Amino acid sequence: MSPDRKNCFNKARRVVVKIGSNVLTEDNGLNLKAVRSISRQICRLIQSGIEVIVVSSGAMASGVRKVGLAKRPAEIPQRQAVSAIGQAGLIHEYEKAFARYNKKVAQILLTSEDLANRQRYLNARNTLNTLLSWQIVPIINENDTVRVEEIQFGDNDTLAAMITLLMDVDILINLTDIDGLYTKDPRTCTDAEMIPVVTTIEKRIEKFAGDIPGALGTGGMLSKIKAAKKLTRAGVPMVIANGMQPDILIKLFKGGQFGTFFVAKKEKLASRKCWIAFNLKPKGTIVIDSGAANAILKRGKSLLASGITAVDGEFFVGAPIEFVSHNHHTLGIGLVNYSAADIRKIMGLKSNQIEGCLGYKPFDEVVHRDNLAITGDL
Repeated sequence: MSPDRKNCFNKARRVVVKIGSNVLTEDNGLNLKAVRSISRQICRLIQSGIEVIVVSSGAMASGVRKVGLAKRPAEIPQRQAVSAIGQAGLIHEYEKAFARYNKKVAQILLTSEDLANRQRYLNARNTLNTLLSWQIVPIINENDTVRVEEIQFGDNDTLAAMITLLMDVDILINLTDIDGLYTKDPRTCTDAEMIPVVTTIEKRIEKFAGDIPGALGTGGMLSKIKAAKKLTRAGVPMVIANGMQPDILIKLFKGGQFGTFFVAKKEKLASRKCWIAFNLKPKGTIVIDSGAANAILKRGKSLLASGITAVDGEFFVGAPIEFVSHNHHTLGIGLVNYSAADIRKIMGLKSNQIEGCLGYKPFDEVVHRDNLAITGDL
């Protein structure tokens, strides 16, 4: 076992367990055996002093079965209705499963808009912290009944990653219906080999993952890799493991070498910077030269007007923007101190020249370091 993996599970005191649709469903509806087994394992972890937050798929799948449909509907209103039907049954089964061990659960439904708004983000965090302090298990799902394209996470892998960052979690355990990340799809290729540890998520790793969603879920292996990419950059590890494996959660915490472990970067991104990097949708793009890129990435500096070479999009003061290298490689996201129109006027200028150009200078920095989150490399 790698030292990173062993230390992570030994030290973990707060975890997110994400449970995929294919783990929780079978032909006639919810897989009650899986719900009960995973609930029992989570209670064991809680008894050992570990706080557990659950991100659970299965509402759509449960609803499809209840309504008697052959597959998920294509139209959004029908999907939302099916999800509403399924969510009630899903949370009811969790309630019964956890009650066997004298544990209560709380249902929380979120959209990406909830986490993009700073006040609602903090409210969600406070609510979850309160539930954990009461030793109540939060069970989170995307709010499918109200989501539209602009506010949807798109899959529960992304939602689980967002919750992991929101709650300063030590590790995300992503339970699916295969053993981990393979070099090929193990369902169709007999020569597929499982990858036990991923230290860097390169293009080839994403290529291995492909984009093969299950019949009942929205996220395939690629969505899990994208979630791992966010987390590891923020300094949080993740493991993909088979939720159908008996006592998988207990085995992982006992040192079992199951699944694929994604090694996190050593420096953990601060909570506010996680919010900026992974919850906000950029309103525009700023292109910077190599000198500015090195100053930001290597020396921890702010983004100054002198290093900006181009601006794309229209945005106002305080908007989240993406900043990219000269070859348009994404380096990070930040909150701007100037509008797009003003940045076009001052780009390339030194800070002491800004007032002469604009007639005012509220800040030396276009993006202050405190409002800047690095998500890429040169």
